[in-house]
Amino acid sequence: MEGTKKWFLLGTLVMVLAASARIGWIYHERREAEKPVETPVVHVSEDQMVWLKKKHQTSLKDARELKDQTVWISAGGQMIAYPATPTHVDYAAKGTLLLGAEPLHVVNMIEQVAPKEGNRIPKGDRQVVMLFTRPADAKQLFGVPVGYVEEGIYKFYLDEIFFYDDPHTLYKHWPKAVWDAVDQHKVIKGMNELQSQIALGQVSHSAGTNYGNRTVEYYNDGHPVSVTYAHDSATEVVAK
Repeated sequence: MEGTKKWFLLGTLVMVLAASARIGWIYHERREAEKPVETPVVHVSEDQMVWLKKKHQTSLKDARELKDQTVWISAGGQMIAYPATPTHVDYAAKGTLLLGAEPLHVVNMIEQVAPKEGNRIPKGDRQVVMLFTRPADAKQLFGVPVGYVEEGIYKFYLDEIFFYDDPHTLYKHWPKAVWDAVDQHKVIKGMNELQSQIALGQVSHSAGTNYGNRTVEYYNDGHPVSVTYAHDSATEVVAK
């Protein structure tokens, strides 16, 4: 009987300890659940706060809504414009590279078969070409492909090529010295990657993937410029 009583007491003790442990764990879980959830701090720059308008055109009619408006080049150093008439673009003539933040006055959108040598816009059955003038010469008409149509389906790249609002206003928080450099298409120390890209163009090669902490070489219309960044600030600018 004594042995049976000991085993009974031991079993009871084990059950009490197990129950206490369970109660303690439930209390711990409830205390943890009551703790406020820590939200990670996300640092957003002023540049990231800028809202860039998109129009998502799906037809020639949509694209022609830009007639008589001004757009500004976002894809600097990517697109080549050619002399044009109201109905035709002369791809055989010497082209002009369009530079970042350059304003263009939209005259019309026309369709034209793509040249054999091609350009950055897919050929499709026909390309959609934007006719425009520049502020310095309102009489000279130019054309640049901005989309294509294939089997009746339109695809536009206007949202990727242009700012629909003046970037000087969108990025009004940039210092005057930075905007002066951008408008002159050069980079000065202290500029970040976005500012340099608008100044020198999007055609570039980077030595790393850590944005703002790497060296980037910009093609710059055949005049390469290498820029080294630390904490998204240009620390060294070298013309090749």
